[in-house]
Amino acid sequence: MQTTTLSFSNIHNHGELFANLFRARRQSFIVQKNWDLPEAEGMEFDQYDTPQSRWVAIHDLGQVMAGFRLTPTTARCGIYSYMIRDAQQGILGGTIPQELLYGDAPQDPNVWECTRVFVSHTIPQQYRRTVHKQMVDAMTVTARELGATKLIALTAGNWSRWYGRCGLEAEAIGPMLTIDDGKFQCVSINLAAKLH
Repeated sequence: MQTTTLSFSNIHNHGELFANLFRARRQSFIVQKNWDLPEAEGMEFDQYDTPQSRWVAIHDLGQVMAGFRLTPTTARCGIYSYMIRDAQQGILGGTIPQELLYGDAPQDPNVWECTRVFVSHTIPQQYRRTVHKQMVDAMTVTARELGATKLIALTAGNWSRWYGRCGLEAEAIGPMLTIDDGKFQCVSINLAAKLH
C-alpha cells in the first residue's frame, strides 16, 4: 500500500493516479452515496479542485483504496474560498446549512480544510482499519508539510467514537447537523502534538 500526495505541479509524475482518484471519488460519492455532484468522463470534481488544493491517494497496484483533499482556509477562486466557509457565507445555496460553525470560519494559513474523505467500498472489512490508519498518518504528515497546525472538517456525527482510536485529537466547532439522511458536525483536528 502506497500513499501519494498529488498537486497540479506533480500529477505528471504519477500516470493515471490523479484521474483514478477522481474516478474513485465518483464511485464513492455519486454512485454509492447518491450525492448530486458534478461529474465528467467518469470523474467527480467540484469548484475546490484547484491548484491551491492537495489530494492524497492511498493506493495499491493501481487501485485507489482511499483518499481525501486538503484545501487552505486562505484559498480563493472566483466567488469561492473553501467548502465550510462558503456554506457559512450562504454561497452553496443551502446544500449545507449556514449554521454549521459556532464562530466565523477561519482564514488562516496554518488551518487547512479536509474534504472528500472516502474509503473504497471494495476494500474488505478486515483491511479497513489498516487503510484508515494509513489515511490518518498521511493526513497528518501531508498537513504538517503544508504548514498546517489544525485541520477542519465537516464529518460524520459519530466522529468522537473513532477519531481517538485513530490517534486524532479533535473537538467540535459546530452543532450536530442533519444533512440529507445523515448526522454531521464540524470538527477541528489539532496537529500541534504531531510536530515531530
